[in-house]
This record gives sequence, C-alpha cells and structure tokens, in this order.
Amino acid sequence: MLCSMTGFGRSEVSVGERKVTVEIKSVNHRFLEAGIKLPKKLNYLDGDIRRILKSKIERGKVDVFITYENTGEGNVCLKYNSELAAEYYNIFKKMSDELGIDNDITTSKLGRCPEVIMMEEQSEDEDELLHIVEDAMIQACDKLVQARNAEGERLKADLMNKLDNIEKNVLFIQEKSPLIVAEYREKINERLHELLEDNQIDEGRIAQEVTIYADKICVDEEIIRLLSHIKAMRDSLNSNKAIGRKLDFITQEMNREANTTLSKTSNHEIADVAIELKTEIEKIREQIQNLE
Repeated sequence: MLCSMTGFGRSEVSVGERKVTVEIKSVNHRFLEAGIKLPKKLNYLDGDIRRILKSKIERGKVDVFITYENTGEGNVCLKYNSELAAEYYNIFKKMSDELGIDNDITTSKLGRCPEVIMMEEQSEDEDELLHIVEDAMIQACDKLVQARNAEGERLKADLMNKLDNIEKNVLFIQEKSPLIVAEYREKINERLHELLEDNQIDEGRIAQEVTIYADKICVDEEIIRLLSHIKAMRDSLNSNKAIGRKLDFITQEMNREANTTLSKTSNHEIADVAIELKTEIEKIREQIQNLE
C-alpha cells in the first residue's frame, strides 16, 4: 500500500490512576527525523520511543508529544532535610549571639526556610510505566500509519490519473512525428515546383534534405524511454514498498526526455503537447515529495 508522509495519530492509555497520552504528527522529509517532547520523569524512555517509531515509519519529519498524569493521592510525599535545618538553626543562633538580639526562631519558622521541607513525587515502577508508554506509542503509531496509508491511496489515484494524461500526450507525439516528416517533404516539393519552371526536380536531393530533417526531429528514443518510465512508475505505485526516492528519480528522467522532445520539435502542435507533458510531470514531481 502506498504511504504518504503526512498524517496524525493520537492515543490514550490508562492503567489505574496513571494515564499516558501520545500525539504524533508527520510531514514530508528526505529521511526519518524525530522530535520527541515528553515529561522530564519519562526522559529515560527516549530510546524506547525512538525504537518503536523506527519500527513503524521509514521516512518523514515526525513530532511526538507525550503527556503523563498520575491522579493518585499517594503519589507525592513531604521530605524533611534535617541537615539543612540544622545549618539554618546554627546561622540564626550565630546571628543572635553576634548581634546581641533575641533568637526567636521556632520550629514552624525554621520549616518555612527554603528546601527544609519539600514536596517530592514518590518513585514508580519504571518497567510498568514503560509498558504503558509502549502501548500508547504503538497505538498512536498505528493510527498515524493508517492516516498516512489513506492519504497515500488518494495520492496514488491522482498520480495514476496524471500518468494516463502523460501517456496520451506521449502517444500523440509518437503518432504525429512521422506525419511532420511527410508534410516537410511535401512542402519541399511544392516550393521547388514553384521555383523550377521545367519541373526538373532532383529527387535524390529532396530525399537527402528530408532524411537530414527527419534525423533532426526524430524523438523515437525519447518516446520509448518515456513509455518505459510510465510503466515503471505504474508498477512502483502498485507495489507495497517505500518508493518515494525511486519515483523521484523516475520523474527526473521523464522530465529530461520531455525537455529533449520539446527542443527537437519545430511543430507548434507537438510543442504545445510537449509543454503540457512537462507540466504534468512537474505536478507528479510535487506530489511524490509526500510519498514515503
């Protein structure tokens, strides 16, 4: 199935009083580039998150946002720093002795000193938390992949339609090119009849001129290669592999052949079709930038 690099996936996994939410969005990029934002307490899971991401996605600029909530009443506790409290007390006592003022320090006042009493989150089971985050990541990635696949199918239909238009233009040029040579021969004959009253026309000379002209405007090789590229692109679109880079290369080759075809023709009708051909190829080139 064809896969776009644009998509979004979201999931929530709750276990007891803990909830992990994962949101993932992706856009096109030459390689896989992941930006992960998660709570500080989950930083140790960064490697596991990237491992899951790489197992699901090959290309794209991916942003991952993870939030964590623990609504349990017993997930925090107060911590008393006795050593720091003693230091504060000794400093207050020293100030009292040196300045000759009453030492009115009390337990409640000492407890209000910075970091004497602190609120601290209790430690959690890291393995269990890893499983919750993994489940949420896998679900979000799966939804992202579904969205990218759906967008990929829409792109495939559009690309197939554009390839049909390109093929029609190529076949038109293939059919029209030999007629141009015949028209050129007829024009030479008419011109010579007008110039030569005795109607003594050198058929060999005419044949030579026509041959030179035919060789100059011949686009048989370009036509063959264009039709081959069209087939190769259709086959790739029907495959189940990541084909973005391959299609980009094929498009470059198609554009090269279209440019050569346009440069060889002096016929306005073929030139118009060749320009339309180049326009369709450029549209394809823009579209495939979104393919994985």
